[in-house]
Amino acid sequence: MTYQQSLRVAVDIGGTFTDTVLMNERGQVVATAKTPTTPQNPTDGAMLGVRDVLHSARADWSQITGFIHGTTLATNALIERRGAVVASITTEGFRDILEIAYERRYSQYDINIDKPDLLVPRARSFTIAGRIDAKGNELTPLDETAVDRLVANLSESGTEAVAICLLHSYAQPAHEQRLRNVLHAHLPELSISISSDVSPEAREFDRLCTTIANAYIQPLMARYLNDFAQQFAAAGLACPILMMTAGGGMTTMGTAAALPIRLVESGPAGGAILAARIAQRAEACEVLSFDMGGTTAKLCLIDDFEPQSARRFEIARAERFIKGSGMPVRIPVLEMIEIGAGGGSIAGIDRLGRIQVGPQSAGSEPGPAAFGKGGQDATVTDADVQQGLIEPASFAEGRLQIDVSAAEAAISRCFEGLPELDVDAAASGISEIVDENMAGAGRMHAVESGKDLSARTMIAFGGNGPLHATRVARRSGVTRILIPPDPGVGSAVGFLYASVSFEIVRSRYATLETLDIHGLNQFFDAMIAEAETVVNAGALDAELHTQRTAFMRYHGQGHEIEIALPDRNLEAQDLDHLRALFEAEYTRQFARAVPGMVIEILNWSVRVASATGDPGKISQTPDRHHPKPQRHHSILCEVTQTRCDAAVYDREQLAPGHHLKGPALIVEPQTTTYVSADFEAELDGDGTIILTRQGVSS
Repeated sequence: MTYQQSLRVAVDIGGTFTDTVLMNERGQVVATAKTPTTPQNPTDGAMLGVRDVLHSARADWSQITGFIHGTTLATNALIERRGAVVASITTEGFRDILEIAYERRYSQYDINIDKPDLLVPRARSFTIAGRIDAKGNELTPLDETAVDRLVANLSESGTEAVAICLLHSYAQPAHEQRLRNVLHAHLPELSISISSDVSPEAREFDRLCTTIANAYIQPLMARYLNDFAQQFAAAGLACPILMMTAGGGMTTMGTAAALPIRLVESGPAGGAILAARIAQRAEACEVLSFDMGGTTAKLCLIDDFEPQSARRFEIARAERFIKGSGMPVRIPVLEMIEIGAGGGSIAGIDRLGRIQVGPQSAGSEPGPAAFGKGGQDATVTDADVQQGLIEPASFAEGRLQIDVSAAEAAISRCFEGLPELDVDAAASGISEIVDENMAGAGRMHAVESGKDLSARTMIAFGGNGPLHATRVARRSGVTRILIPPDPGVGSAVGFLYASVSFEIVRSRYATLETLDIHGLNQFFDAMIAEAETVVNAGALDAELHTQRTAFMRYHGQGHEIEIALPDRNLEAQDLDHLRALFEAEYTRQFARAVPGMVIEILNWSVRVASATGDPGKISQTPDRHHPKPQRHHSILCEVTQTRCDAAVYDREQLAPGHHLKGPALIVEPQTTTYVSADFEAELDGDGTIILTRQGVSS
């Protein structure tokens, strides 16, 4: 069938695979593709995916009216240290902000502690005289006579990008803007990021780190985005390309090129959006989103259909689970925990003879040994193949031949130092370790947020999420799992449900008693106008929604809590209501308010977003009936630790109301859902697979 209506495309470039989704104007997915990521030129894999879905739908480039893109390139460049040679310029007397950091060690008693790599050594930390105070008043003019010296220092050090972070520039950016303009006049090829654009918030160390991270990846991302846009335009794409951001919204290519730090973790954000939409349709108020791909697994808590969000996270931690061991970045982000546990995660034996899995990954080149592309290491996918959980004939629609013997050989090589383990036990051990790693990360993330996983519904997707969902759920205490349609490309589907949005957080200190209502309203008006300019560039004539937030605390405290404000100009009579809102939220988080304390507001934020459609409710599920399996396949059952025949069902042959019991495999083009022996599965009115643990009340 040929589709004549307008179409929208989403492309999610992951570490192992590139996912592409084509959706029609009625919100129906008409074609999907999962193609290997091409690390040398990621655009090649994306182009192949788009051409595949257009061919499948018998459509052409002229029908594409929307294009959304998310990529791991920014994240990987920071983790793998593949960015530009970056220098910093701070206010005279503040050269050692990076060295001083928080004036503490993230692991107090570790004498061999590895400090976070903050990208700029002291030799490339430069300063300039000039001073702005906390209220934005100029105390000392910018010393422009020092620019020649700065230019010489930047040239001699081989600097390719510079991060400018001057004291109190969040209150008054004039000095930063002037210094940027003067440096550009002398060094027009230099990439320059200024903190008043990147992260206009108080706290010098975090602001400087965020600006450095932005500067570090800006040249790479600018080249990539320009090449991506040019290649797709040459292929026939006529509509603008929008980029997915870490905060769960979309923005323009221009904004993404100027603020590439906002693209970090953009792919996983799409998955959280999809999970939130499914949760709303299913009326599941407490959800754990579980996205397992080829390289990493991502878990996100979703409450009342909203993914948990944050304004700060860390990049490339020296110690994976220890806060403070990474580079802090202050941007709006959907909060999730990400660990090196994917289908390509490499297994091995540590020096104590224990099985370990990840975080290193075989990626797409060469990939798992079972892919027959030259991979020699044993991976999670090889273990799944050996256990029979991946049916070779149906994997990747038959486009990729699975070599079971190569998977078994890789596992045998990996564990030849443990002769007491046969290949079944070794493969099972790999699965046990990686599943416990993911479940443990989820439990820790929930505890840190004061929440309980066992009461939650898991929504699983990604190329490997449905395959490992029941095993991770069992270890997490979760008894109910939802597997949506097209789960293998779930994050890309989520892109197509995202709004075009932009969020600005700015510092403006005040207490409730001294709050200048008129000045604050003008402050909000300026932020809203700035955010609307960005959003309108990507969603012209769309209905816009605005969210205002205050970051409040008691005097003397070091951190704030978020308080939602009404979407209008504030009035004097709102102050008592604002105090009541703060004390209610403080009581919710910390059990009691503190009477008589001065309440401060440090930061204010505005988020402007285009309207998204109502996801509706799930269609009524027909009466339960039991389908016959298409075939059977031998698997190693992790519940009984014995080989058995599992029923195999093609998902496209299942219909709402179909009910089946494990052990079973539900096969579809990009993934397989494994129904463990202690689970049963049913399809709801939307075709979502509902997995329920038997013998446990949900």
